[in-house]
Amino acid sequence: HHAIDGLAGAAFISVGNHLTIELAELTPINRVVFSSARGKSTPELGEFAFVAEYRIETSVDGNDWKEVASGRDRRPVDKKRDRPRKSNAEILTPLEHRLLEQESADEEKAERARLAEELASVNQQIAAIPPLPSVWIGQRVEADAKGPFHVFLGGSPQKPGKEASPASLAVLNHQQSAAYRLAAELPEAERRRALAEWIVHPDNPLTPRVLANRLWHYHFGTGIVDTPSDFGYMGGRPSHPELLDFLAIRLQQNGWRIKDLHRQIMTSKAYRQSSEFHDEAAQIDGDARLLWRFPPRRLSAEEVRDTMLQVSGRLNPTPGGPGFRLYHFMQDNVCTYVPLEKHGPETYRRAVYHQNARASVVDLMTEFDQPDCTFVASKRAETTTPLQALTMLNHSFTLDMAAALAERLLRESGPNVGDQIQRAFQLCYTRAASDDEIRECEKLVQEHGLDAFCRVLLNTSEVIYVH
Repeated sequence: HHAIDGLAGAAFISVGNHLTIELAELTPINRVVFSSARGKSTPELGEFAFVAEYRIETSVDGNDWKEVASGRDRRPVDKKRDRPRKSNAEILTPLEHRLLEQESADEEKAERARLAEELASVNQQIAAIPPLPSVWIGQRVEADAKGPFHVFLGGSPQKPGKEASPASLAVLNHQQSAAYRLAAELPEAERRRALAEWIVHPDNPLTPRVLANRLWHYHFGTGIVDTPSDFGYMGGRPSHPELLDFLAIRLQQNGWRIKDLHRQIMTSKAYRQSSEFHDEAAQIDGDARLLWRFPPRRLSAEEVRDTMLQVSGRLNPTPGGPGFRLYHFMQDNVCTYVPLEKHGPETYRRAVYHQNARASVVDLMTEFDQPDCTFVASKRAETTTPLQALTMLNHSFTLDMAAALAERLLRESGPNVGDQIQRAFQLCYTRAASDDEIRECEKLVQEHGLDAFCRVLLNTSEVIYVH
């Protein structure tokens, strides 16, 4: 595309790569612009740089021609402007390419230095400004909903029924106290405070019972009441009601500090007893609800993962900070969560820092009954499926942890296989290996290697079960 300023009534003759423009009379030419951007005829409009070879010649009689301009002395293309089309850019010679790249790099370096100096100066000026005084101006508007409130018959707002006043549940209300019966005109903040005081009131036995039962549930796998979120008629009956009341009273006496209750439970004879099986007792109480032995329980999904990280020496114990993901998040019209095939060191933290998502399914966690985080789960299911064994045996995370455990054994126990096996048993089982176990494990290490031995240990029930 050619645009010639100050040209009118000209004849154009194009032969091959030559364009001849015949003028009717002598005319001064202001400028000649080459552009590959249609509709953009001036540099101010941002046309593409023209990088093809060219030569402009003038003649008065059409016989003697004089060169007035050519592409040999043109300036390098400014990369900050629109880039030329690929077909034109390929015409540049290697030398021109190097010159362009060198000039662009020098200009960019100088521009960065200038901007850095300017930014430092501006930041210094901002830091010198003393903090300005601030004041809150306005009137706080209470967002309390104004009563009276009614129970809607059939759920229809057009059918108000009996008036509902602030109070605790009648079935739980055994005291005629101001904390239980509230005036409807009280502000919402006072009503909320009264509700909180009623929840922890010494005459309310439900709250400490529920909390004590939860703690017992987490230590033994099953609470004294086996339905931790339901203490009503449809819930389970307590196996040891006197024990539950004793723990609830201790919780209140200790100022609601749960650490003291943890210590008392974990130092009790019931918690420290063996999980050894007895036929006679099992015939009467097969589920060990009466605690004739410590009821074995499988570790939760998060505990399984953290245990593997711990024994392999890869667990990052750094507390706090941003979490991590075990999935790859993608968004294209809809959100998609794809489980990671490889778990890198950035994920080697406690599972409590895992940034879970409602729509994500993390195979290693889900197979071991991690609850769906879209629902409230008062207790976890404990299923046994073939997928659990397959996932634990073949998942890349297990293979990585087995290799890491093998490295730790070599580092801490030296080249002796017997010492490595003893160290592995201490790390995984917190006990010493028997002579028979050492012989079998030595045979496994000799035939399949130390990594395979570590992989077997991580897949044993003794690792993922509390006995």
